Amino acid sequence: MKKAIKILAAVVCLTFIAGAVSAQILPETMIKMRKAGYDFSAWNMAKIRGMVEYNPASFNKQQVVAAANVVAAIANSGMGALFGPGSDKDVGDQKTSVKPEFFQEQDKVKKLALANIKEANQLQNVARSGDVKAISIQLGKVENSCNACHARYKKDF
Repeated sequence: MKKAIKILAAVVCLTFIAGAVSAQILPETMIKMRKAGYDFSAWNMAKIRGMVEYNPASFNKQQVVAAANVVAAIANSGMGALFGPGSDKDVGDQKTSVKPEFFQEQDKVKKLALANIKEANQLQNVARSGDVKAISIQLGKVENSCNACHARYKKDF
């Protein structure tokens, strides 16, 4: 019981710390950071796609696993915190492509984010198998989960 209370206390403290940290990030920085995170994820998905579809002779299981780990890590990283107040519009030299609806439909956004996390985590598992066809299929599911959010909430999609 004491261990559970300690864990709960730690989670509550970390939640407050995370909230305080995100409150200190300027909207311009939030936009810049989320773009970088999603670009890095997309680059890793492209590396996987290249090895499993466009150039199967280049397939390297370790590289695919490493790229899948990055995709899953970014999906699970709490990127939602980078969509804070003031980051719903262009700020300074940072332009956002997020539609206003994203900030108004948080239940729908959460559902899409959870679907993306699920598919990214599954990609990580499938990558470890080394099964090129299964990896390609699962990568398609991750891409579809990305596109579901983009289609609804990205201005230039």
